[in-house]
Amino acid sequence: MMFLLLPIVAIVVFYVFNSIIILKQYERGVVFFLGKFTGVRSAGCSVLFWPLQTITRVSLRTVTMQIPSQKIITKDNVSIDIAAVAYYKISDPEKAVIVIENVYSAINQISQTTVRNVVGRFSLDQLLAETANINEQIKTVIDTHTEPWGTCVTAVEIKDITLPENMQRAMAKEAEAERERRAKIVAAEGEYQAATKLGEAADVISAHPVALQLRTLQTMAEIATEKNSTIIFPAQFMSTVEEAFRLLKKDSEK
Repeated sequence: MMFLLLPIVAIVVFYVFNSIIILKQYERGVVFFLGKFTGVRSAGCSVLFWPLQTITRVSLRTVTMQIPSQKIITKDNVSIDIAAVAYYKISDPEKAVIVIENVYSAINQISQTTVRNVVGRFSLDQLLAETANINEQIKTVIDTHTEPWGTCVTAVEIKDITLPENMQRAMAKEAEAERERRAKIVAAEGEYQAATKLGEAADVISAHPVALQLRTLQTMAEIATEKNSTIIFPAQFMSTVEEAFRLLKKDSEK
């Protein structure tokens, strides 16, 4: 009798063991009874009447999907290679299992097509300057197409834009020319300011001739000090200097 009970006990234990399903916190279980959808199980321990009931696990975590690099013609007829990355997650486990067979593959295909169509509506300059706006447009289009599949696209990012070599050289030359132009503008502004100051100084000196004589005397004194030499002034120059000092004295007395 014991020999007959052992196989039965083993079968019961095996059945119970296979009927207990444990779902992790980030998982949901889509349950079918005789092939018909009956509900979605949450995280935790669930019991199934196997094999009449079956369960398909669905992860709710965000999935990172690489969008392969592809050649795209921009609005201004420039051929470029663009690679992108998309982030999506399952929002409705029932639809993700019943409506679509392979969510990842389907989103990948629709993403490639959307990137090509959206980027083709922009020029190269717009693509480089308005990347954030283009990313948002791509995300919106993909999300609209994939929403019936029970998914939610959280972000799309263009991560690599490869230009033709001749275009890269042309852009490098343009950048160099722009830097030279800015340098010339800065130099010209400096010369303009210097000329303005010199003009103001000339006006001051012309209005005060004595100041020019004193400035000349100061400059010569500095030269003599630096070179440790003696400078001989002509008598006419010295009389001019004396006249300058007399004028300064009169101004101070006033």
